[in-house]
Amino acid sequence: MTAQLYVLSAPSGAGKTSLVRAACEKLSDVAVSVSHTTRPRRPADVDGVDYHFVEEAQFLDMIGRGEFLEHARVFDNLYGTSQQVVEQMLALGTDVILEIDWQGADQVRRLMPDACGVFIVPPSKEVLEKRLRGRASDSDEVIDRRMRDAVEDMRHFSNYDYVIINDDFDRALDELCAIILARRVKTGRQSTVNRQLLSALLAG
Repeated sequence: MTAQLYVLSAPSGAGKTSLVRAACEKLSDVAVSVSHTTRPRRPADVDGVDYHFVEEAQFLDMIGRGEFLEHARVFDNLYGTSQQVVEQMLALGTDVILEIDWQGADQVRRLMPDACGVFIVPPSKEVLEKRLRGRASDSDEVIDRRMRDAVEDMRHFSNYDYVIINDDFDRALDELCAIILARRVKTGRQSTVNRQLLSALLAG
């Protein structure tokens, strides 16, 4: 398998989703695996694009059938990644990005140890809180909880291969794209993807 699986995690409000979407628009052959969730659908959400929205009973049935590569409960809602979909995308040569929390990332590493982990952090707690409040979609109580949980999330950054500080969006995007492009030219991948070229260069 020549495609790379990426696990991206970040505290809520760090800008992970915006960075991932921009990277997918900028680079070819990279896509996000759309997660399943029991989270209530927001007005701007598109089913099958932002998430696959399912009831909790259906989600639990999927767990029972072993359909998830990873799953976790976050903010009282369940989130999970379809193992079959990820494997199909990778088999087609598409680099796959999973936007998941550190709990899910731990599960993925156990099943797919070659996955590349990237952790996104804000430049400060003050900026993070400002971003959360700027959404104007959560109560003060929810924001306070997200801020507490953010500290716990960020304690796990050292388990990832790369850390990106999302202070300047364009610079953070360049760093994320650089990681993806650098992984594509690793010797092992080039030896597989460009086997004929390398053989021809070494012939006779």
